[in-house]
Amino acid sequence: MSQPILSELKQRVLTLTLNRPETLNSANDELLLQLTGAIRDAGQAPEVRVVVLTGAGRGFCTGADLGQMNGAAAPDRFSQHLQHTFNPLMLAIRQLPKPLITAVNGVAAGAGASIALGGDIRLWSAQASLVELFSNIGLVPDAGSTWLLPRLVGPQRAFELMALAEKVLPDEALRLGLCERVFPAERFHEDVQQYAERLAARPATALRLTKQALWEGQLGSFEEALLREARLQDQAGASWEHAEGVQAFKEKRAPDFLTQK
Repeated sequence: MSQPILSELKQRVLTLTLNRPETLNSANDELLLQLTGAIRDAGQAPEVRVVVLTGAGRGFCTGADLGQMNGAAAPDRFSQHLQHTFNPLMLAIRQLPKPLITAVNGVAAGAGASIALGGDIRLWSAQASLVELFSNIGLVPDAGSTWLLPRLVGPQRAFELMALAEKVLPDEALRLGLCERVFPAERFHEDVQQYAERLAARPATALRLTKQALWEGQLGSFEEALLREARLQDQAGASWEHAEGVQAFKEKRAPDFLTQK
C-alpha cells in the first residue's frame, strides 16, 4: 500500500505531497492525521526552513473522502469528523513557526480549497483550479473557508463563489488574490522549489515573527497591532539574523541568513 504522504527534504525545503492520485488526493483520515503530524514535526526540525504542500498527479486535494463517511449516521458526525481531522490540520498550518507554501498543482475543491487558501504563500500551476463545491452536496463550507475566503475577496464575492460553486481558474485567482504566482505546468515543481529556496534563505526569526504578527493582526484592533509589532520587533532585534543583516549592510554585501556566525 502506498504512503498517503510523501516527504522530501532538499535545500532546507520540506515538500509534503498528498499521495492519493487515483482519487485526486481526496483526504481520508489516515492522510489528514499523517499530514498534521508531519507539519508539526517540521516546526521542530531545525533543518527545515520552509514547508511546501502539494499533490501527486492531476489534483491538489478534492476535500474529504466522502466514501469513508457513508456508514456514519450520528447527528454530529460532521462536526466530530472535522474536529478530529481537518481542524487540527488547519491549526497546524497556521501555528507552524515557518512559512508554508501551498503549491496548487491541480484542482483544489471542498476542504481541499480551504487547505489551498491556508498557505502563507499560494503558488498555482497554470492547470490549477479552485472550487467551493460544498453547496453542490447541500453542505456549508468548512476547514476554515468561511474565514479565509472573505478576507481575500470580500464577503459578497465569497458568498457567490460558495453559493454557485463557481470554479476559479489561474488568471482569475491571481486577479482576486487567491494566489501570489502562477507558474507553467510543465515546470511547476521546479519553479516552486526555486521559489521556496529563495524563501528559505531569508531570516528565519523575522519570518516566524512576521507570520505571527499577520495572523494575530487579523483578530484585533489597529492599536493592538502597533503594540504587537513593537513587542515582536524586540524579539527580532535580539536575533543573530538582525546582527548579520546590519553587518552586511555596513559591509555592502548580501546577508547570509543560513549560517549563524
